[in-house]
Amino acid sequence: MKYRFLFVTKFIVVLASANVFGQQRGEAPQPPQTPRAMAPIDLTGYWVSIVTEDWRFRMVTPPKGDFASVPLNPEGIRVGNQWDPAKDEAAGEQCKSYGAPAIMRVPGRVHITWESDAILKVEMDAGQQTRLFHFGEFQPPAGPRTWQGNSVASWEMAGAGRGRGAPAGGSLKVVTTGMRAGYLRKNGVPYSEKAVVTEYYDRTIEPNGDTWLVVTTVVNDPTYLNQEFITSTHFRKQADAAGWNPQPCSAR
Repeated sequence: MKYRFLFVTKFIVVLASANVFGQQRGEAPQPPQTPRAMAPIDLTGYWVSIVTEDWRFRMVTPPKGDFASVPLNPEGIRVGNQWDPAKDEAAGEQCKSYGAPAIMRVPGRVHITWESDAILKVEMDAGQQTRLFHFGEFQPPAGPRTWQGNSVASWEMAGAGRGRGAPAGGSLKVVTTGMRAGYLRKNGVPYSEKAVVTEYYDRTIEPNGDTWLVVTTVVNDPTYLNQEFITSTHFRKQADAAGWNPQPCSAR
């Protein structure tokens, strides 16, 4: 038994050494991790928006010409003052305030899932909108522009930095282009087809156990804005789909 033990021990040592040697020689490299596998935070599940700021712009439709806190240039103000919800309804464009630059600000619930290992799917019950965040190489499909445009996603790991300090674990960065022109707010505050939306999705856990999703949205639009329009939107994690209530877009 003593000799058998020694033999088995030596065999394990030799096998381990061979494995290390094989790795050093570059044999059988491990396949790269998918974006889903390497996610530093888990964003999946149901989330409900908690309106803690801009209540009068988000919970009710502001009056025509109320552009407070939006850095519109003169052309943006001119176009915004032409807002006509009846005209939008007649044209079948009730979803103009549900595009990528504004949809996360619309009160409601969000459902996030992985459509594949490289595509994160974000569904909103407000306006029945769906966004797809594509990791890695992505070729936008041919065809007309859409409200949600084309989104390219990437993980920002903790310590990598984004100029303002990434949270523990990391965050999701999403850049969206190729959108139809629409509204930043329901009362006709415009954004153009040249708009670019950059978003950061951060997940935090409070001492009481609540899990929060904070979405920081930066809209750049050389057509209608003097400078970046930045908002921060908060969502609380839900245990299930309670309250999920898909509703069509509304122009009013």
